[in-house]
Amino acid sequence: MHLGALFIAGHVLSSGSVRETARRFQLSPSTASTAIRQLETELAMKLTERSSGELATLLASDRVQEGLEPITAAIGQLHQLVGHESATAGAYESWASRIPVKVVAIERFLEVADQGSINRAARRLRLGQPQLSLQLANLEKFLGRRLFERQAQGSVLTEEGRHAYQIFMAISQAWNDLKSAADERYRRTARSLRIGSIIPTGSESWVARCLGLLVSEWNAHRSNNAISLVSMTADDLREALKSGRIDVAILDSVFGLEHFRHRELLQTDMVVIAPPQSTQTSVAELVAAHAICTPSPRTGLGHAAMAFSDQRASDRRLRSRDITAADSLPVIVDLVANHGYVSFLGRVSAMPIADKVRIVDLDERLPMSYHVAFNHRKAAADACEMIIAAAARMTSETAAHITRQADGARETA
Repeated sequence: MHLGALFIAGHVLSSGSVRETARRFQLSPSTASTAIRQLETELAMKLTERSSGELATLLASDRVQEGLEPITAAIGQLHQLVGHESATAGAYESWASRIPVKVVAIERFLEVADQGSINRAARRLRLGQPQLSLQLANLEKFLGRRLFERQAQGSVLTEEGRHAYQIFMAISQAWNDLKSAADERYRRTARSLRIGSIIPTGSESWVARCLGLLVSEWNAHRSNNAISLVSMTADDLREALKSGRIDVAILDSVFGLEHFRHRELLQTDMVVIAPPQSTQTSVAELVAAHAICTPSPRTGLGHAAMAFSDQRASDRRLRSRDITAADSLPVIVDLVANHGYVSFLGRVSAMPIADKVRIVDLDERLPMSYHVAFNHRKAAADACEMIIAAAARMTSETAAHITRQADGARETA
């Protein structure tokens, strides 16, 4: 990366705004945006994301911003070296954001200084001597300072070259610290199997228990691949699978999986979950008497619930108007169990929480299916097989438990 791009990216992270940075440095927004994307690529980590049209910095950006501080300080020293001490803050920022010097050129300068010879440095760097000499000449031209005295025995740093050496060493060390952390993250990621799933309703849900069983059995087999887990909406899971951020995805919709290897995980149907104290027996009566909270349309379940509402209901409250949408299933369950709301879930997700809510069948059966999608890695295919087996075991155990509960209730009655 260029030093100018690092300076720009550092300000984007500290200000949290691409446009403010571009305006302040008199750059185009695309230039500032490119700088932060380059930094994310170099460090192999996500630092920002778009949220409602605004740039949001992620937690990892704080550590990176701290790691960039020595580089920003060194750029200030470089500004003094070239003789611009009296420049205004605006002039300094404009100059710093446009520094064309690449970090690799800095590291090659340091190698020449350490070796005391362009020839020896070129051999160690596996570069042609003319190419290395040209890079040094361009560096001297930018700084407006002679950095080396060419002598018969080699190249010796000038006084200004020694000053530049200290500045460039600080930049190189700070950049290598950032890069080494990124390299270690990449090695950990390459060894791990990344699994994403829809958000479980709680610790007792079939999704949570299925993943718990997978991790336990996977580690019992002492696989070389460690497992990392994350929960997201169906839309986010498809995007993460497409970008390679996850290897396996458990989704509540088959939509958008045509480009991935995928298998059906289990089949179920949609039901209404209602407050345990409610007495209404039909969907129409329930939604007329209670507030509604459904899974977000970003989820397969939420999309199906909205489609059901739009197609079958004449009441405006079932036409997506007075409906609260949420990406958190535990919150939805709490709203139903404790605050008088009604919602929609797949039967297989509702059964484990039957002691907290009432489960009411729809007037017309609406089938749903859950799927597991995975990439080309053998470990992903192996995990897929274990997830399918675990899901079958979890759902059969849950169904048997609910049946025993119902039988016991009838005997008591």
